[in-house]
Amino acid sequence: MKPALAGIRIIDFTRALAGPYCTMLLADMGAEVVKIEMPGVGDDSRGWGPPFVGSESAFYLSINRNKKSIALDLKSDQAHNIALRLIQTADVVVEGNRPGVMKRLGLDYEAVHKQNPALIYCSISAFGQTGPYAEKAGYDQVLQGYGGIMGLTGEPDGRPLKVGISITDLTTGMFGAIGIMTALYQRQQSGLGQHIDAAMLDGQVSWLTYQAQRYWATGENPKRSGSGHGLIVPYQAIQTSDGFVNIAVGNENLWKSFTAVMKLEHLNDDPRFATNPVRVENRQELLDIIEPIFRARQSFHWIELFDKAGIPCGPIYTVDQVVDDPQVLARDMVMQVTHPAYGTINTLGFPIKFSETPGRSPTAPPTLGEHTNEVLKSLGLTDAEMQLLRDNKIIN
Repeated sequence: MKPALAGIRIIDFTRALAGPYCTMLLADMGAEVVKIEMPGVGDDSRGWGPPFVGSESAFYLSINRNKKSIALDLKSDQAHNIALRLIQTADVVVEGNRPGVMKRLGLDYEAVHKQNPALIYCSISAFGQTGPYAEKAGYDQVLQGYGGIMGLTGEPDGRPLKVGISITDLTTGMFGAIGIMTALYQRQQSGLGQHIDAAMLDGQVSWLTYQAQRYWATGENPKRSGSGHGLIVPYQAIQTSDGFVNIAVGNENLWKSFTAVMKLEHLNDDPRFATNPVRVENRQELLDIIEPIFRARQSFHWIELFDKAGIPCGPIYTVDQVVDDPQVLARDMVMQVTHPAYGTINTLGFPIKFSETPGRSPTAPPTLGEHTNEVLKSLGLTDAEMQLLRDNKIIN
């Protein structure tokens, strides 16, 4: 069968990370994504490096597979008319500008909805389309602070730390894709599109989950706990003789298995450690007992023992180890595409597996304006008309 979103056309006015990640997920599921970029400049992320593969940044290559690129200067009247014609052919528009930008371009939801009532229009921004911060600028680093993520990340006595990936961008891209899929389903019932307002701040606040509930339950702010879990012990990275391992003793049965593997069965009867709530209260006392034992052997020794006992555990990989892991490879999470300028390059796979409508085979992220002629010809423009636009630097 065809991919689930085959036949859906998306006009993509996003750049950087949150919006492109959203549209890449939809493209992976079969949607045709037409990426609108500024001639001669393109998506901001094309210049975010080093490293580069040829002239393309590794950052850009990571989030723009399976798309088409058209270079179009939206400040010109001719380009504005082309954009409107593209939107009339579309099922979805995704834009990632600060609130007000698309309105100034005459391409906001209110303007285009009148011409295409079935259109689904997703706006991705830092703080949302409403509220006192709506027009405030924001990048991932800033939103990790606003959303409480940095306040929860790091060692208890250290400075707050950002997560090692741009988690607010990626969260918002995911929520934008969920919103678009939901709106597509609803449109099947009503025939009408709608406006989706996806904010980076909202996504991070929603991910606070049990941390916010802890605050409401106690009136106290959850504290940073390093690699540990604030509510489960032992559940953290522990040092071995040659590195670290992660363990996750998430229930009482696992605790009994854990003490058996560690030859610490007597701890089951110790009132300080008999249940998870008291282990949380006596966290350091327990760590003082188990950490020296872990440091006496190598990581693979503990992982082998815990795997045999059914205790969740694992290494702490570097990126090169992740992309070479046999499970990652078996799940097609590393794939190859052929780039028109640079040959075979690696790309990450799509993380959702469908039994009947699998995602498409990936294509390389497009070069700037690679599909301009193809897309404009689909609108009926002639070669002469396109050459005139090119001469006037409206397209490239």
